[in-house]
Amino acid sequence: MDGVAEGVSRVPLSKPPRAAHLNLPEGRSLHIDTSQASSLFPAKQRKGKAASGTGLRTSNEAGSPSPSRALYSDRFIPSRISSNLNCFALEENPSFCSNNQDVVREDGAATYSTLLKTELFGAELGPSSPSAFENSRTLSARDIVTNGSPLSPCKNLFKFRTVAGSTAKPESPYLLSPVGVDGAFSDSVNSPRKTPRKIPRSPYKVLDAPALQDDFYLNLVDWSSRNILSVGLGTCVYLWSASNSKVTKLCDLGPNDAVCSVGWTQRGTYLAVGTTLGEVQIWDPACCKKVRTMGGHGTRVGCLSWNSTILSSGSRDRSILHHDIRAQDDFVSKLTGHKSEVCGLKWSYDDRELASGGNDNQLLIWGQQGTQPMLRFREHTAAVKAIAWSPHQSGLLASGGGTADRCIRIWNTSTNTHQNSVDTGSQVCNLVWSKNVNEIVSTHGYSQNQIIVWRYPSMSKLVMLTGHSFRVLYLAISPDGQTIVTGAGDETLRFWSVFPSPKSQNVVRDEGLSCSLVCTHIR
Repeated sequence: MDGVAEGVSRVPLSKPPRAAHLNLPEGRSLHIDTSQASSLFPAKQRKGKAASGTGLRTSNEAGSPSPSRALYSDRFIPSRISSNLNCFALEENPSFCSNNQDVVREDGAATYSTLLKTELFGAELGPSSPSAFENSRTLSARDIVTNGSPLSPCKNLFKFRTVAGSTAKPESPYLLSPVGVDGAFSDSVNSPRKTPRKIPRSPYKVLDAPALQDDFYLNLVDWSSRNILSVGLGTCVYLWSASNSKVTKLCDLGPNDAVCSVGWTQRGTYLAVGTTLGEVQIWDPACCKKVRTMGGHGTRVGCLSWNSTILSSGSRDRSILHHDIRAQDDFVSKLTGHKSEVCGLKWSYDDRELASGGNDNQLLIWGQQGTQPMLRFREHTAAVKAIAWSPHQSGLLASGGGTADRCIRIWNTSTNTHQNSVDTGSQVCNLVWSKNVNEIVSTHGYSQNQIIVWRYPSMSKLVMLTGHSFRVLYLAISPDGQTIVTGAGDETLRFWSVFPSPKSQNVVRDEGLSCSLVCTHIR
């Protein structure tokens, strides 16, 4: 009994002050359990009844333990006095620093904090004044970056590996940042944002064109490669030089005839004129002299298109004639396929295909040889006058329908497919495909009389230009591809700066076209 009493007396659990510091449920206390002495005392101390040992258990009534009750034990709460929970903070004087920490721990936390500031904000944004934890050892941001540190032994932290042979970039505060000059996002962060092209919404020049007819089926304006604009006004044809704004009267057909169409050769040396009487005349603008007259059509010739020495003409008589200016005959071949007036005609840039549009709502594709169309498109629901071949892709064609259709349709004649269709909301009168950029210009009639620049292939609108009070029936583009001229029944010609300069060469615009708003009268 003495051994047991001695063993029990060594356990400090019976002291009241100790129990006051334990978290116990209300109404519960600690008692000695003699059933688990083997786990708390050595074997030499287990004797008699008291040899059953002492243990921790709870009871609702003091002095009357119950073996059926659940056993509870106190929680283990570790001491966090020596833990550096604020080691990731970027404060000037961290609160985790205390006098009882050792120097190595203080120096490591200071080094890490300084390095982290340097990586995120640059070397200049480090601590401005020495703090308490930097007194033992001070490391500058440059020393850490250059020589490394115990927490950052690698010199290329947050830096991608430099490719051998790459050009060295200038040093910057963000040199080690993943979004800096060497980072994965360097191109998007450092490259200047591309500003969108600004298209003036007003014409820079307006010419007065009296007697310019308001007729959907005529083509009375064309711009030559020598920078001369030809305009058919009533019975006369006028030439306007874009270089010096000089106006020349080319011809007068007399009171019994009228001009229905004009078309320059590719080199701009000759001008073809289609008349109301069904004639096709060839004029030399250098000496204002008619070179030749070719017949074959029974009524007016509303559209013309050149293919080297071959001139194609479309008429109200529903036929298309090929005229070879080297041959003595008036025409060398006749194409019949339209059931109504031919109002649109255009050779492709490679001179292999001819597209024709008619008042029968059809778009036909013809080859160099043969008198029957190779392709026939019937998707339009109104007259097809507007036709434009793409200079960027072979076989790509755009066409526009009249008032009942209002759509611009994109075709691929190489694959015989209809690629796209856009409802413009107005009658499509003319189309021109830019040579400098992949964009299309369309002019419109009823009911908005607008001019629209489209981005291809998305066919999204870049800009809509307004100014004409009548249908914009006539459209031509300058030789440098930067300027378009539009004509309407309001008897005006308006010049618009629409496209950028060619990328392949620096084309200088003529002085006569670069002036501000000027009114020149063609009378």
